[in-house]
Amino acid sequence: MPTTATPEFLDKLYAALPEGTFRAHKDGELDDPRGRHQGLSVTVAMPRTVMEVSTIVRLCFEADVGVVPLGGGTGLVLGQVVFEGPAPVVISLERMTAVREIYPSENAMVVEAGAILHDVQAAAEAVDRLFPLSLASEGSCRIGGNLATNAGGLNVLRYGNTRDLCLGLEVVLADGTIWNGLKRLRKDNTGYDLKNLMIGSEGSLGIITAATLRLFPRPRHEAAAILVVDDPQGAIDLLALAQQTLGEGISAFEMISGVGLDFLAETLPDVRQPFETRPDWCVLIDLGLSGEGDPKDMLLGLFEAASETGLVSDGVISQNEAQRQAFWSVRENIPTGNRHIGSISSHDISIPLSRIPDFIPEGITKLQALGDVRINCFGHLGDGNLHYNVFPAKGRDRAEFDDIRGAVKQCVHDLTQAYDGSISAEHGVGRLKVADLERYQDPVKLAAMRAIKQALDPKGILNPGAVLRPK
Repeated sequence: MPTTATPEFLDKLYAALPEGTFRAHKDGELDDPRGRHQGLSVTVAMPRTVMEVSTIVRLCFEADVGVVPLGGGTGLVLGQVVFEGPAPVVISLERMTAVREIYPSENAMVVEAGAILHDVQAAAEAVDRLFPLSLASEGSCRIGGNLATNAGGLNVLRYGNTRDLCLGLEVVLADGTIWNGLKRLRKDNTGYDLKNLMIGSEGSLGIITAATLRLFPRPRHEAAAILVVDDPQGAIDLLALAQQTLGEGISAFEMISGVGLDFLAETLPDVRQPFETRPDWCVLIDLGLSGEGDPKDMLLGLFEAASETGLVSDGVISQNEAQRQAFWSVRENIPTGNRHIGSISSHDISIPLSRIPDFIPEGITKLQALGDVRINCFGHLGDGNLHYNVFPAKGRDRAEFDDIRGAVKQCVHDLTQAYDGSISAEHGVGRLKVADLERYQDPVKLAAMRAIKQALDPKGILNPGAVLRPK
């Protein structure tokens, strides 16, 4: 367990780094984005190089002081929020933002962990390549945090999670040593896969300082469609038909509920919705082609085929990029509408695709037995990731439901477990879900995780309390 930083330790730390490396944390910088917890720090370090990160971590290791890496601070599971115990040294990657190298012919680029995701996307676009990770927070989240949490986002169906977009890493380990694994290889079977162990470990096994990322050819033609389906089973059937007829050009397949559209109308009326009468369920399909073909014609063919079989009852297809972006504005503003309403409890879960149509109504029945609530179920249907969020009835405040918040979360997670799902699809474990991990995870896997943590971080200084409970 980490200990409290002493004045002597801080003097030694400050003397070892260039002037201007340290500061106090800013108001709200380390706090839970949902406003339930305030983070602690003894100081915030802003290193410029991997060697400076190494020096900070080595000194913390020698003094048994906790270290918490900080990216954009957009995580939703308290992975960056230490709210109890000794205050840690926070290492902000805000100064390590360089794009070190780009290799267009290899479809690879090397970037530092503090690079903002939008800037990484722009650097790829500048050499006519695509870095496909796309998140609502891409204007502020940093690539190191994306890797540390194995972020998912909108394009997982086609390109995979962040883990699938990474070829190599540079990582500072718990004792300050540096693992230089920034290779650009697609094949490397030289022993244990340390890269994929670090990705998704949320800074609890090492601090990612740079990464080699995969790039892709940019789609030359793109279009989107929003199609109305009767229910989640119809959405699943439409996904199968789309994959059969459109192939691998499908970048995203998002399911949207009428409750989410109602929230938008209630809180963000300026967001233009595609249908005058809001449907109970619809899906947003995004199609991108690198070769020949017109995605609008292909989406129209899908709509006609689905209409003939009764899978869809209405739909709109973008005719230009502005309309495509308008469709995406609906989907991307749903979380904003959720925040304005104020959730009782939010859940990032994944369910086997074929079981989603049964899961959704069973969950609604069980949750409404607990109280007067609304459920906004939406998300990345193509990869089985649902955001299954519970809100107060219209006209009521979430504070009225504090007494059932724990029961709501357990209801959703118990049902997720019963359906062979996961209680964390893309947001990670952080500190918020440590007890849930212990409750639902395979005990053999948990024991292996604890053994790995002990081997790589024997003093438990790296992001203490995240993912695994401190000893």
